[in-house]
Order: sequence, then structure tokens, then C-alpha cells
Amino acid sequence: MNNILRKNTTGKFNRFALSLLTALLSFSFLAQSVYADEPVKEGDPGKLMAAEERKALPIESNQIDSWPQGPTINAKSAIVMEAKTGTILYAKNINEELYPASTTKIMTCLLAVEGANLNDKITFSNDAVFSVPHDGSSIGMDVGQAISLEQALYGIMVGSANEVANAVGEHVSGSIDEFVKLMNKRAQDMGCTHTHFSNTNGLQRADHYTSAYDLALISRQFFNNELLCKVANTPRYHFTATSTQPDDFYLNNKHKLITGEVPYEGIIGGKTGYTDLAQETLVTCAEKNGMKLICVVFMEDSPEQFTDTVTLFDYAFNNFGSVNISDNDTRYMPDDSLFFESDNDVFGKSGTILKLNGSDCIILPKTAKIEDTEYTVSYDLTDEDKKEDPSAVAKIQYTYHSAPIGKALVSYSGQKSADSGEGHLAKPIFINVKILFIIAAAIVLISVISDSMSTKAISNRKFASKSDRIRYKRRKREFKKWRPGSKKF
Repeated sequence: MNNILRKNTTGKFNRFALSLLTALLSFSFLAQSVYADEPVKEGDPGKLMAAEERKALPIESNQIDSWPQGPTINAKSAIVMEAKTGTILYAKNINEELYPASTTKIMTCLLAVEGANLNDKITFSNDAVFSVPHDGSSIGMDVGQAISLEQALYGIMVGSANEVANAVGEHVSGSIDEFVKLMNKRAQDMGCTHTHFSNTNGLQRADHYTSAYDLALISRQFFNNELLCKVANTPRYHFTATSTQPDDFYLNNKHKLITGEVPYEGIIGGKTGYTDLAQETLVTCAEKNGMKLICVVFMEDSPEQFTDTVTLFDYAFNNFGSVNISDNDTRYMPDDSLFFESDNDVFGKSGTILKLNGSDCIILPKTAKIEDTEYTVSYDLTDEDKKEDPSAVAKIQYTYHSAPIGKALVSYSGQKSADSGEGHLAKPIFINVKILFIIAAAIVLISVISDSMSTKAISNRKFASKSDRIRYKRRKREFKKWRPGSKKF
């Protein structure tokens, strides 16, 4: 529980007392509380049997030829995805629709930073505060109080505060319902096909679900934001009293890889989650050896969500590596040599006019070489491709035994253009000599015809007097002396 009792606030004390009374009266139903840390107890045959069944589920990534064999874990669903390339290194039941619990808040915070400013004031409405259960995670905000959006992000990610997630949704979209629509639209835009959100915080509802794969896609966007990485990797956060929020208190993160209780090198951030039906859910991001990995585990028993995450990270970091494509792939594109070079410029064959993006990588088993991969060239670029490189004209998609392992964008080579801005390449301009001569001949012909017509027009000119005719002939003789092409020029 993340509820915070602050005795100097009468309203909060009354709410706590009411919650305590309700809990005592319904003691027989405590096993169904919405948020709790309830580890598997020895001798609990129902949960132990469920854990064994989950453990026996097949690992799809182990079916890939020559792929490093992944470990057996207790989670019903799990994935390890490399964040930059989207390569799936470990896959177990990754498309089943399951309850995400508070890992939902990853999407809530992502939309918050995309749709509002850090200094915005988030004011708590009656609906935001009282539409969540008394025994759910909160930081004890009262109706009418306000905090900054930056504080709200810490409240959501560190304190897992349900009422703060609601208030942020209202601030960004005007209402919780409209924000939920935005969550679903954003998920669809990311390519999520097994996701439907019905609230901002992950409280248990039958129509609130996602999959390990979809949540990894959402987490890719989240962990691509430097501020969100900082927030999501905070073990403890201090709220100080302000004119709109009168209490001074601390929030402690429950993610043991973030607090260091379960040590692991390279942690970027993460989010915990729990409901009775979801059981333990966990999202974690770690970076080392040139790879940024996202691990999602669904339907686990505590504390295996942490130990299994460590096991999966060790498997991925020890068995895979990032390979820079432009530095290592020297093969030619099949039937595509004309695409990479031009012989239509003024000097004849100009050599390569396009290049591979120098930062693009693929993820390979450490036992494999880039020559072991297959690839296809595609000219259909997505909005994401264009965002990565505005000068891209094609992409090369790599696979290893039919498993997608990354891509390389193909863009124009050349010097940076002063007009196009920092980081943008000027498109090369090639001159065809034949066309140049044709254009030049046309200009000369037009000039001759124009001069002839002008001379004819002048010869037919009528002069008002003899002195006008004499003056005209004198100017004509002077013009011939300096005219380009004349012998006296």
C-alpha cells in the first residue's frame, strides 16, 4: 500500500479512519484487495500449481534455428526487446491479452509529457480522488490541492498513485474518459493489436488488458524520453509543502532493481504492478554493451518478478550483441547496383550517391556473423523511418533465420547543407552534358530569332524627321563596336 496518513490534515485523517473501518468490517474479503504484495506461501497448492503450469508454457524464441536457448521462468508471459531495433530476444506467450495492473501508468506518463508542460499545475477533482478504491495505491491528495506535472510524474512512477494518474488524465484531455480514448489511440498508432485501456492507472477491469509485446512497444517510446527515464529510475522522492499542497513526505519505490535491493548494473528504470487477477507484473529497462533492453514479465509470484527479470537480462546481454551495419556489411544489394550509384553526371560514373545510416545496428547472437543474415530492400518508408532520417529513401530489413533483427536506412550521401539545417544532407545534383548542350543551343537560337525580329522591326521603323534617322544610325554603329561577338569587342 502506498497510502500516506498525514495527521495535520483533518480530511485525510477522516478518509484513513473510514478506510480502516471498512477494512475491518470486510476482513473476510481482504484476499481480494485491489493492490497488495502477496507472495506465494509455501503450502498454497492452488498458486503453486498455477506457477508450475506457467513454467511449463513453451518459449517461442527457442524455436528459432541457431538462436541461443532462453531460460525457463515462472511468468505466464515474458519478453525481452532491444529498444533501438525492436528485436525480440526472448519471447514467451507474448501476445496473450493479460492484465497489466499499474504498469499501465507507463502509457499515462508518456502521454503526460507529450501533452502538457512540466510546470503545469495538476489540480485534483472529486472524481480523480474518489473514483479509486480506498485500499488502492495513492499519495493521499485531497480535492482542490495541486502539484506540478513534474511532481505528478514522480507520484505516478515512484508512488504508483492512482488518483494522480486520474488527475493527469483530466489535465491532458479534459476528462478521464477522453484521456482513456487517447491512450487507446496512441497504442493503436504504436502498432499494439492486443491492447485496450479502460482507465488511467491499471485498476482491475475485464476490458483493461494488454500483452507483453504491446507493453514492450509502449515502453520503447517511454524509455526513449530522457526525463521519463530519470523519473522511472528514482528509488525515493521527496514531496515538500507548497501553498497548494501542505504536506512534507517521502515516496519509496517498490521496484527492487531500482532501489538496489536486487542489484543489477545498467538499470534505466521500470514500473511495478499488482492486482489479484494480474498477479505481479513488472517492466524494467537496462542498458550496457551497446544494447538497451526492455524486459516485461506478466503474471508472476513475488519475488520472482525481480529474479526472473535478472535471469532474462543476463541471458540477453550474455548471448547477443549489437552490430553496426555500415561498418560490417560489405555485401551488395541484389539486383540493385543502379540504386546505389549513378553514371549520369558530367564526369561519367560518379560512384556511390547513397549510403547506409552510420548509426543503424542489428542484434545478432554472438555466435553469428552478419554474413549469416538475410535482407530485403524496401522503398516503403514509415513515418517513424522519416522521423529517424528525413533524407532516407529506402530501408534494408535484416533477418536471422526468419527472425527480424533490425534495419538500416538508406539516405543521400554528400555534405551537410547550410540551408537544410544541422544534420541534414543536401541532395546531390547531377548534370547531363547532352541536355546542357541542347539547352545552350536553344538559348542561342532564341537569341538569333529575337535579334532578327528586332532588326526587322527597326528597319521598318518610321522616323518623324531626318535628324531622328541620323541619330539612330549613329547609335547603331556605336552598339556594334562593343556588342559581344563583334570583331571589335
